[in-house]
Amino acid sequence: MPEFLTIRDAAGGLRQVPARDPDGRPLTAAQAAYLSGLFPAPALCSGLGRCGRCRVRFLDAPPAPGPEDAALLPAEDLAAGWRLGCRHPAEPGMAMEIPVAPRGPLAPQAAGGVDLALAVDLGTTSLQWTALDREGNAVARGGELNPQMGAGAEVMSRLAHAAAPGGAAQLRSLVLDALRRACAGLPGRVRTLAIAGNPAMTLLLLGRPVSGLAAAPYRLDYRGASTETLAPDLPEAYILPQLAPFVGGDVAAGLAALSLDPDGYGAPTAPWVLADLGTNGEFALVLPGGEALLASVPLGPALEGVGMRFGRLAEPGAVCAFLLTPAGLAPVRLPGGPDVPGITGTGYLSLLARLRSLEVLDEAGGFVPGQTPLARKVAASLGERGGEPCLGLPGGLHLPARDVEELLKVKAAFDLAISRLLAEAGLAARDLTAVCLAGALGRHVAPADLEALGFLPPGLGDRVRAVGNTSLAGAALALTDPAARAWVEALPGRCRVLDLADDPGFQAAYLARMRFLHMGAGDGGAAA
Repeated sequence: MPEFLTIRDAAGGLRQVPARDPDGRPLTAAQAAYLSGLFPAPALCSGLGRCGRCRVRFLDAPPAPGPEDAALLPAEDLAAGWRLGCRHPAEPGMAMEIPVAPRGPLAPQAAGGVDLALAVDLGTTSLQWTALDREGNAVARGGELNPQMGAGAEVMSRLAHAAAPGGAAQLRSLVLDALRRACAGLPGRVRTLAIAGNPAMTLLLLGRPVSGLAAAPYRLDYRGASTETLAPDLPEAYILPQLAPFVGGDVAAGLAALSLDPDGYGAPTAPWVLADLGTNGEFALVLPGGEALLASVPLGPALEGVGMRFGRLAEPGAVCAFLLTPAGLAPVRLPGGPDVPGITGTGYLSLLARLRSLEVLDEAGGFVPGQTPLARKVAASLGERGGEPCLGLPGGLHLPARDVEELLKVKAAFDLAISRLLAEAGLAARDLTAVCLAGALGRHVAPADLEALGFLPPGLGDRVRAVGNTSLAGAALALTDPAARAWVEALPGRCRVLDLADDPGFQAAYLARMRFLHMGAGDGGAAA
């Protein structure tokens, strides 16, 4: 029996892909499709069976639908052979259809034109880039979802896939192809790269061992701040310094971009915090004198809209906020496109903040009947789906209890990291001059929502700064400014790492913070 399966794509083409991983282990139907590299992976929920974006249609002998299939797919789709690809194995010889168009063939770089440099932010969820000319001017920008998404949305799922023989090479190949796509089609030839990424993504890109990050006690086996050869057809890449096992070049680049402030944005005055909130939360508390205290906590991909029932990355038409009106909740959508049946991470935070203000959601994250007329109107849509408490929302959306729990976990981890850093420095939250939120979250979230949900103590919201993609900005600085590169290479000597996971009080402090209420550094078992 052949070890391949056949996929019919949205363009009607037929492709054969391996039905096993490089070690011969079974793959799910979704993994087989998206780890092949032939198709751009959507933002998947790591096999939890919650997002529905991995749907595939089995063209013959479809497997019996499971409860997750029945919960997310209409009865007519189930009858037509559609299933969740993450819940069913890929079998050699099978044939299936996916509603995704294939990638085009890889194009070579331009043979002529101006010399360019490419700054890259290599994140767990996405890869973003900026092409720069000799004068450091941006001539093109772009990005795509990290093509490793088929192995899972978060760092640990990637590391688990990389542990199998051939798995790391497969993940490396996917990102190398993404870099080739970034280089192709530019008005010139890329002569050099600078890459800012977290340690796991960086090690996978370089083909270096990731065992130091796979299990405690964690260790950082590669420090970056070096120029590396990625592939014969790609330019050499400068890798920004890695600061700690789970605090990488993205934070080093962000600290450089904010501290050196080449665009005159206004460098924060110490003490201030940089919070880079992806699937892993990376925090840096910058103190007077230039020392930085570092911490990291696993957040999961919920803040990026991944893994939630209606979660979406920030895209035109997606719900990014909720308003309270006399008629109840009203969604606010990102402009620029038709309505999308999805909610961004900031949209979920806005929703929970509105529910907390109505007291339809209690501190522990449970749904409760409202006491005011408006609250009772909103709470009238409370019910159950699949045996789970659920709140109906406008536009055919709903909020299941487990989505609330996912965001409560994020809040607990965020609260704990900030509190622990402040305690270590002997500071109070009111001493901070700025809390700089990097990425899409900072650009769209309302600081008042963070206060309402307990991410920040009351009164600190007015010090929140949305600073955008500081990782990409810092990578560009390292390419164009020798003084900036020297600054960032000296940064590790000014950093001290707090190992929160190794703190014996971590679990108790984390569980105590599983409430929509900010807790101080000494609350709930946190170490002083």
